[in-house]
Amino acid sequence: MSIAAGDKAGGGNATSVEPAVRYEVTPAGVAVLTLNRPERRNAWGPDIARPFYAAVDSADADPGVRVLLVTGAGQGFCAGADMGSAASVGSLDQSDGVDVADIVGGRNPHSLTTLRKPVIAAINGACAGFGLTLAAMCDVRFAAAGAKFATAFPRRGLIAEHGISWILPRLVGWTAAMDLLLSGRTFRAEEAAELGFVNRVVPAEQLLAEALSYAEDIALQCSPASVAVIKRQAYTDVEGDVVAATARAETLMNESLTKPDVIEGITAFFEKRPPNFPPLE
Repeated sequence: MSIAAGDKAGGGNATSVEPAVRYEVTPAGVAVLTLNRPERRNAWGPDIARPFYAAVDSADADPGVRVLLVTGAGQGFCAGADMGSAASVGSLDQSDGVDVADIVGGRNPHSLTTLRKPVIAAINGACAGFGLTLAAMCDVRFAAAGAKFATAFPRRGLIAEHGISWILPRLVGWTAAMDLLLSGRTFRAEEAAELGFVNRVVPAEQLLAEALSYAEDIALQCSPASVAVIKRQAYTDVEGDVVAATARAETLMNESLTKPDVIEGITAFFEKRPPNFPPLE
């Protein structure tokens, strides 16, 4: 199943007949969302944003989907915001009423952190600016060997956008985050792994298979209810102290013991078979 863009595509690509975001669900329950404007390395614009979030909403509402996987077509994951051509830069002046909300699609990338289902990024190529923020808001990141990354913001006269100043220090630490944010320099997937921005670097030709295998393992082996709670715990507890986090965890643990997932998980373990967890309610 594909969710197509509207008639008008951003950045002068209105003639494209391909859907801006391809959407399909694997038999194991992984929704694969592929940004599909390879001619501009999937630079983000309204034409991608609208179908992307429509696909996210569909995946979140579908009880058959347990994990989301985001990747890009062609040579780029997402090379930043679609700025059009050099001739159109003047239209960015605030006096012309630029609507940033329209560019990003009416919601911010941090909305991915609020989903009940895990989001895996398979970063196949250029990942810069808005693309870096989008990847950072995914829960786990795989990257193709040699893929290029950059915050890029200060080199375009921009600021740290859409929550990247919140998430990046949590992923790579303060020192590395300040280096990447203030310099806007380009770094490769291998350094991204050393910094902790990506979880795993694999050969480009193996990227999607590796990321999909990981996502399907979660979909088939993990309780959707447990994953949803754990994800919420992680993003909530990062702001609090250990005493409050422990108290919340005790309450949530007591709640989890009343759910059928616990019996199924333990029974499947002893019977040495895959678990058959119910979907999210």
